[in-house]
Amino acid sequence: MTGHNRVAPDSLSGQVALVTGASSGLGRATAVALAQAGADLVLLARSEGNLQSVAQEVEAMGRRALVCAVDLSSGPAVVDVVQQAVQTLGGLDILVNNAATDVPGPVVDLSAEDWDRVLNVNLRAPFLLAKAAFPYMQRAGRGTIINVSSVAGKRGWANASAYCASKFALTGFTQALAAEGRPHGIRACVVYPGGMATGWGTFDPQERRDQNPPEASPTVALPPRRVADLLVWMCAAPPELVLNEVIVTPLNEAGWP
Repeated sequence: MTGHNRVAPDSLSGQVALVTGASSGLGRATAVALAQAGADLVLLARSEGNLQSVAQEVEAMGRRALVCAVDLSSGPAVVDVVQQAVQTLGGLDILVNNAATDVPGPVVDLSAEDWDRVLNVNLRAPFLLAKAAFPYMQRAGRGTIINVSSVAGKRGWANASAYCASKFALTGFTQALAAEGRPHGIRACVVYPGGMATGWGTFDPQERRDQNPPEASPTVALPPRRVADLLVWMCAAPPELVLNEVIVTPLNEAGWP
């Protein structure tokens, strides 16, 4: 999306958004873009120091920010975040499940513990957050849940079996969630971004596979802010506009679905 496609500065005024993986990359860009559109933010990631930096940026725009340094593989801590959000900021209108992790390597070398961690972060945590957020959105009669997948949720990659499995499963979960949420004004959408220009090797490993999937060329990488603008536009879209899934790939990115 180009700059003139961004939503109005107050289009999400009064709404509260929770973004996972908000300390860097697409998560950080999405949190800032949501704040610019008027939303208050719940910022979730493992690095409290990086989250505090994002919170300062959000608060400089006159928005409120709640920092939650949480490991998404910890179920109880994940559920507590939603309750904190409602108690501190007064509600929860938008949930962006962006964070992800991966343990690369061939299937024969992948331990059950590593498999479980990838599935816990990439699939179980979005389920727990959506489950906890759904009743508040249902009572409000509105809500938007965006699950950030990857092109690896459309095609399996060698040496990324757990990651691909989690992202394929995220699609089925999102479709079921959308069907259950529709009668209550709750929208659920899965987004498949292509390679993003976040600087391979310089960011949180949780985001590595999402930000730079295999075969991504840095010469055609997507700026995270452009993808963030799209996510914010989806959150601010009229209620009669329903997006079930969105595939976003860089221009001329050959070989991707």
